[in-house]
Amino acid sequence: MAKQQTSGFEAYLKPTSSTHDQVAKVLGAEILAGTYPPGTKLPSEQEIIERFGISRTVLREVFKTLTAKGMIVSKTRVGTSVREQHYWNFFDAEVLAWRVSLGMDSDFRRGIAEARVAVESRAAELAAHRASAEDIALLREAVAGMRAAVGSRQKFAEADLAFHQAVGAASGNFLLNAFSTVTEVALVASFLMLPLEEDDMHEETVLRHERVVDAIEAGAAEEASRLMGEIIDFGAIKVSRSLSRAQEE
Repeated sequence: MAKQQTSGFEAYLKPTSSTHDQVAKVLGAEILAGTYPPGTKLPSEQEIIERFGISRTVLREVFKTLTAKGMIVSKTRVGTSVREQHYWNFFDAEVLAWRVSLGMDSDFRRGIAEARVAVESRAAELAAHRASAEDIALLREAVAGMRAAVGSRQKFAEADLAFHQAVGAASGNFLLNAFSTVTEVALVASFLMLPLEEDDMHEETVLRHERVVDAIEAGAAEEASRLMGEIIDFGAIKVSRSLSRAQEE
């Protein structure tokens, strides 16, 4: 049976289970951090085996994982090298989770927000043309879940994710829907970074999402697109302000 993709929430909220996952996470994060820059070789297989106390079989599975994520390439008589960054699959939930674990600097936060606005605003626009009654019901259910999640950032983030995934599905475009991996990790990061005192913004955030559903249901494509972009920008501003206050303290 194929290994199931680890979601962003699982990557943050559940401990890494297997030795394979633990080693892949460490090496992946070190590549992302620049410990092993693009074009350079990883340590020899024997060095890695001794470092982590793993078998050669486990190491090969780790290399398969990192290769599938576009991060490394192995060649006979050459060794295993780190690939250039443009090959790295940042749409992979684990890669994004590893990157977020290194810290959410302003450039990275801006990159995620800009990508989300570009993709999710278009998804909302298309949803206004294509959403079915069932799609609208799912969106309303997600908003209700957000409203009910008072005092629980995790439940709120899960309902928020369900909302954005429902918009992607309602767009009728499978590629836009697949972008939910980036959305998921962005929401997980926000969930972890926002302090509890941000709960006073709860109702305003819910109302903003509700207005997107209203626009989609009304077939107001341009308004749905604009409101979706505003939601993402609003969230990014909240995170930035929270981090600034934390640094001042």
